[in-house]
Amino acid sequence: MMTTDALIRSLAADLRPVPRNAVGLRVAAGLAMGGLVTTMLIGAWLGFRPNFSLVLHSQSFWMKWAYAASLSAVAIAATIQLARPEPIRVRGLWLLGLPIVLLALVGLIELARLPSDQWLAMWLGRSWKQCPWVVLRLAIPIFIGLLWAYRRLAPTRLRAAGAAAGLAAGASAATLYCLHCPETSALFVLTWYSLGIAMMTAIGALLGPRLLRW
Repeated sequence: MMTTDALIRSLAADLRPVPRNAVGLRVAAGLAMGGLVTTMLIGAWLGFRPNFSLVLHSQSFWMKWAYAASLSAVAIAATIQLARPEPIRVRGLWLLGLPIVLLALVGLIELARLPSDQWLAMWLGRSWKQCPWVVLRLAIPIFIGLLWAYRRLAPTRLRAAGAAAGLAAGASAATLYCLHCPETSALFVLTWYSLGIAMMTAIGALLGPRLLRW
């Protein structure tokens, strides 16, 4: 009759060590696949900026890109942490406040430089009705890629993991949306980009317990 120790040894005999960076690599693969699809969608559906070489020299482009990319970096780090079955507190989420505060300060400087009758036009831009929904749609392929990554991992805090994946997808999609978006106002980006990102985060939190159960 097999003893408990012998059973444990037989079960563990074929186990192979997991590479140290396996979680990060899996999440990166999901991001890369989703990001590729999102980039293709931008090119086919929205189109890239025709004067992109000139846009790269503008402060507004880098302002938008830095804001979205910094949110994405923090969210991706949280996504990786929540992919492990460990009861740890997610670290570094407070960093999400830094780009928000900095962009808000830039927006206040913009307001101070313009007469008050131009504030509304600067805030709404030309695409405020479409922008959040475009960011949300562009985030869907990236979110699916992260769900694919999670399915081979072991998240246990499913709502938090779904929210982190949604935040990472939304912020990454907003980063790529800079390839098309012609808006230049910090207040526009702070409001309408953030709204699209927040919607994707909420959807991730809602779907996480349903889609990530294992």
